[in-house]
Formats: sequence, structure tokens, C-alpha cells
Amino acid sequence: MTGTLSDVLPSVCTAFGIEGENPLGLTVERDVVLLLIDGLGAELLRRHAADAPTLAAHVRSTLTAGFPATTASSLSSLALGAPCAAHGIVGYSFGVPDEHGRRLFNALRWTIDGASGPDARQSHPPRELQRRRSRLEDLADAGAEIHYVVPAYQETSGLTRASFRAAGVLHPASDLDAVREGVLAVARHDSATRRFAYAYTGLLDAAGHVHGPGSQEWLGVLRAVDAMFADLLADLPDTCTVLTTGDHGMIQAESLVNLDVVPALHRGVRIIGGEARVRHVYLARGHRVDDVLARWSETLGTHAHVVSREQALDEHWFGPTPPNPVVAHRIGHVLAVARGGSVLVTPSQEPMESRMLGHHGAWTVDEQAVPLITAG
Repeated sequence: MTGTLSDVLPSVCTAFGIEGENPLGLTVERDVVLLLIDGLGAELLRRHAADAPTLAAHVRSTLTAGFPATTASSLSSLALGAPCAAHGIVGYSFGVPDEHGRRLFNALRWTIDGASGPDARQSHPPRELQRRRSRLEDLADAGAEIHYVVPAYQETSGLTRASFRAAGVLHPASDLDAVREGVLAVARHDSATRRFAYAYTGLLDAAGHVHGPGSQEWLGVLRAVDAMFADLLADLPDTCTVLTTGDHGMIQAESLVNLDVVPALHRGVRIIGGEARVRHVYLARGHRVDDVLARWSETLGTHAHVVSREQALDEHWFGPTPPNPVVAHRIGHVLAVARGGSVLVTPSQEPMESRMLGHHGAWTVDEQAVPLITAG
């Protein structure tokens, strides 16, 4: 692998003439569209290249998503040009301070106390929870027009406000035809002003979660995404460069560990965050990390690699630069990262997620590797 997701926008900025590093060595013409295909892992694309010949033919290199390999963290790393340790969106869900110690915050949904909990955009303002400047803001300040080709709800979502930050023109796109038309609307213009567009589709990720990556249903969506991409390239003006990547790959669940029914895993524990492939474990007051660490490690055995927060930070799991104290406090006292095809589910707290067949977040190459696809 030759770079990370957090290298993409710094490279775009430099290609647009903004001073800085260009780690991916990108060169562009006038406009750039960054198309994010949620769940497009490099290994999945390689194994199913016959079903996605256009995407496969334009792979330039392979990037690392970063830890954890999950949408909220990866999209933040992409938009901000920085890893988790810098931006602080440390997982699908994680602990945030409250008067009782911690509460569970879902960064993808921007809700409190679980994915279906109350909207947290008022109680946890996006621009306060994530304070880092976006690279889209840098592009806008340099004179680029910013466009979004995304489902309409994403324009005002907490995650968009926190990590993308820059105002822009919305091209609502809930299906692949709308993505194609939105991208072409951005690219077809005679203005001298350069444009940058962020485009998104979540259909492949949804099929993988529900039916499993590589399933017939998933392959059908992959073929449709590839057909859309091929049609887009046929009509794209040569003044526009399309960069396509994913936010993570995916594995098929093989061994389910129900954390709810194992009492030893709840002794001394206040909340369990993260997701089925990466768990953040937060201690109740008065309990020792070493005791909880030992119980989780012994109980989960070969299903998970269990470490303390300190070990994860010493080994730079969340990025090469140590996080500030606010970000460090969001990381679990103990982390459990699933191995192989194991998933660590909590049906009482995550009923929908616990039934999924496809999962991501951990260290395997199937989850971490994403393609960088270039065209134009």
C-alpha cells in the first residue's frame, strides 16, 4: 500500500496550487470530483474484477483506510487530511464526557445513547466536537467552487458539519443515476473557476452489511456501480479528473460472540462502544484497567486482540502523532479488536448492527485496503 485516505485531499490541494505536500503525486486539469464508494475495499475489487472491469482497469494504487476502518472515522480522515488521533472521530461510537462520567455517542448518526437515540447536533455541536479545519475549506479559500453530490440528508448531518465543514452547492443524489448526473453537472461548465466536488454512494456498503460481501446481491450492486462509472467516464469532459476510492473494505462474519450474555465482560465496565469489529470498553469508577483487560483477554481468547488504551497509543494505532487529552479520553480504557471472521456483538444495544453479515473496522487487509482509482 502506497498511501492513506488522509493523503488524498492534501494531494488535491497541492494539485490546485495550494502550498503543501503532494504525497500521492496527483496532477489534475481544471476540476476534481472525489467519488467515495462506501465499502469498496481493494481486496474485494481485486477478487471481483470481472464484475467491475472499468473500476478495476483504472486502479492507480492501494491506500490504507486507517484505524478504525469505519465510515465516520474514514470520512473524517479523508475530509480533514488527518488521521483519527488528530481529528478525534475515533470510531462508529465512543464515549463522551457527561456529569456521570461518560455517555455513548454515535458519530455516524450523530446521536447520543445509540444509533436510534436522540439527535445530538444541539447537545454535541459538530464544530465543537471536531474542531480541525477541513481541506475543503482550504480549497474554497483558494477560490475553488465546492459541490456535494450526496443524498440530501447528508448536507446537514452532524458528520458533514463536523468534518467537511465547507459550504457548497448540493446536487441531491440518492441513486446511481443521480450521482452520475450530479457529477456531470459539476464537470460541464465554461467558467474559469475551478470546481471540487465530493460525491458519495452508500449502496455497496448497504448490500455488504445485509447480504455479505461477495454475495449475489452485493455483486449486483457492484456491477451497477461499475456501469455508472463507465457511463460517467464516457461523458466526462477532459477538464475534469475523477478520483474514486472507498472508506473501508469488509469481511464476512463467521463467528459471533454475544457480549451481552457473558457476565465477566461487564464487571467493572460502564459502557461498551465501537462496533462489532472494534470495541471501546470504558470502565466504571473504582475499577482497574488491568483487571478488566485481563478478563476481556481471557474470555475472548482467540476471537480478539485486547489491549489497553496506553498500548494502542504507544503503538500509534490512531495515527503517528499522539492525540490531545480530549481525543485520548474518547478512546476506550480497553480496546478489543476482532480477529479472523469473529464479530463482537451487543444485540441489546445494537439490534440492527448485530444481525449484519458484513462488518469492518479492524486490522485485516480486507478491511483496511481501499483502491485509489483515477480517470480523466
